[in-house]
Amino acid sequence: MNPDQHYMKLALDLAATASGKTNPNPVVGAILVKDGQVVGVGFHRKAGEPHAEVHAFRMAEGHTNGATLYVTLEPCSHYGKTPPCAELVASSGVTRVVVAMQDPNPMVAGRGIQLLRDKGIEVEVGVLEEEAKRLNERFVHNMTKRRPFIISKVAMTLDGKLAASSGHSKWVTGEEARQEVHRLRNEVDAILVGINTVLADNPRLTTRLPEKGKNPVRVILDSNLRLPEDAHITDCTAAKTWIATKEDADPEKVNRLKQKGLEILFVPSTRLGLDLRRLSEMLYEKGITDLLVEGGSEVNASFLRASLIDKWLIYIAPKVLGGRGSLTPYGGPDLETMDEALNVRIHSVRQIGEDLCITAYPKYG
Repeated sequence: MNPDQHYMKLALDLAATASGKTNPNPVVGAILVKDGQVVGVGFHRKAGEPHAEVHAFRMAEGHTNGATLYVTLEPCSHYGKTPPCAELVASSGVTRVVVAMQDPNPMVAGRGIQLLRDKGIEVEVGVLEEEAKRLNERFVHNMTKRRPFIISKVAMTLDGKLAASSGHSKWVTGEEARQEVHRLRNEVDAILVGINTVLADNPRLTTRLPEKGKNPVRVILDSNLRLPEDAHITDCTAAKTWIATKEDADPEKVNRLKQKGLEILFVPSTRLGLDLRRLSEMLYEKGITDLLVEGGSEVNASFLRASLIDKWLIYIAPKVLGGRGSLTPYGGPDLETMDEALNVRIHSVRQIGEDLCITAYPKYG
């Protein structure tokens, strides 16, 4: 790595420590370097709190003249809950700013970079840009698609089985992989399963980590409102529960669930079930910026069919289950030819304990 890449990598690593804590804002890291020495560091810790640049400048007070600022995202140029960082940078005395990526937010979108250049500051854009975009893939997606970033997480055996024919699936993967999923829950705004998962497993869908962590909103697809009123997820003391159901759901049961603290989302129906695209829009309107789908075979297939999966996390256990009736991760209607398959791009393959984790992205269109 050259020096610019080295310092930007430090800024990206710093930004990543706040993953899941800044929603709906991006994660951002900043490093101030003067005469080859780091004089200030900062990262955006939480929405509404000071941005990364502010923390870095506070640490480097008195040592900013002639310094270089490395920042993972273009400094903002608009007033929100905090003042614009571009103006702070412009008045700081730094002579050079290195930016990983331009802000996809239409309210910024190059304006911060131009403001700095207009002030005579040298600005370089694009250092470790792909790494920065991957780190903020949720934010980039929100700004361009205006809906939640949807992650499909599945755990399967080496021969592609999600569960035995009876539906039994505890446990496909090992403890290390399951702990990683809890860390993922800690970072997302919401987790979604179908009613069949609730009926079969009676899950709590909470985050269980040694350091505790946050519990995402629990979204349950339940077209016919079959949810048992004593299910674990009806206890809303630990986490919110939202039930997505048909617009003509039983009003008496709706009222009883509301009295227990659950929120009911009335979603239009299509011939294939609930309109998942409309549901995703409704969730975004309610502040959900990313969604972890941990559904069964049919729920996964519904999101696949609707072209709503933005990322796959596929955990593969060193087990072979076999069986014609064993469930696969993605059910739904059969396709006739291999040409109809959705192509994906494999980003990485990692080993977690004895299991593998494949991260992949769709090639829609």
